[in-house]
Amino acid sequence: MVSSASGRKDAWTEEQTRLAFYLYCQMPFGKMHSRNPEIIELANKIGRSPSAVAMKLINFASLDPDITTTGRVGLRNASATDKKVWEEFHDDWEALAEHCEGLLVSKNPERNIVNQAMSFAEPDPATFVGADRQAMVNVRIKQSFFRRSVLANYGSKCCMSGMSAPQLIVASHIVPWAKDARNRLNPRNGLCLSSIHDKAFDSGLITVTPEMRIEVSGELRRRASEGQISAALAALQGEKIKLPARFCPDRDFLYWHNRNVFVGT
Repeated sequence: MVSSASGRKDAWTEEQTRLAFYLYCQMPFGKMHSRNPEIIELANKIGRSPSAVAMKLINFASLDPDITTTGRVGLRNASATDKKVWEEFHDDWEALAEHCEGLLVSKNPERNIVNQAMSFAEPDPATFVGADRQAMVNVRIKQSFFRRSVLANYGSKCCMSGMSAPQLIVASHIVPWAKDARNRLNPRNGLCLSSIHDKAFDSGLITVTPEMRIEVSGELRRRASEGQISAALAALQGEKIKLPARFCPDRDFLYWHNRNVFVGT
């Protein structure tokens, strides 16, 4: 995309940068290359080359402490717009999902985020009408963003067991959806868990400490002899979770779960 007489490429607009950051959050770090179909699709939508989009994602990595503190680096040429978008949406994840989905739908009216979302407990939005249906669609958009972000950063593997069967993997909230509206879409408020570990976590039978170690309730440990599942969960006591590539769990959220959900001894 060249528009000036000097032949310099146009600067990225805020709209293009927001959409790139939206994709960055939902894509595994190791797949940020120009051959990735999702990168190609976004490039076509915003009038950039796949290489340019891939480079933009890596620019975001240079702003991500979860990447830079492990010795991995981005391209180190993040722009002022990149930094602005990074800071803007770290303060409001719901705005990111709503704004970017609106932009993508405007570029592709046939886009159906509801069908892209994995199965959730809520009823099918098609059974609703008017404002109720739109509210449900908005919930699905947000849930889909949270799920894709969490699974991408954990490599779609349970951080406690290593299980990777797609049908059994969920994005589990540390602080529940209803308890913290501001952080319900924050990837740092998520753990990738199998459905069994998710149920135990939500029930307070297990928790993760701010040191990223698993604590198992006394009740569950006393039942370790009752079957293979109980024994497997009890054996997790003191083990470290597998950390995500980015958006590591926020210690304050983990502390909240320790104090308010975990049943302890």
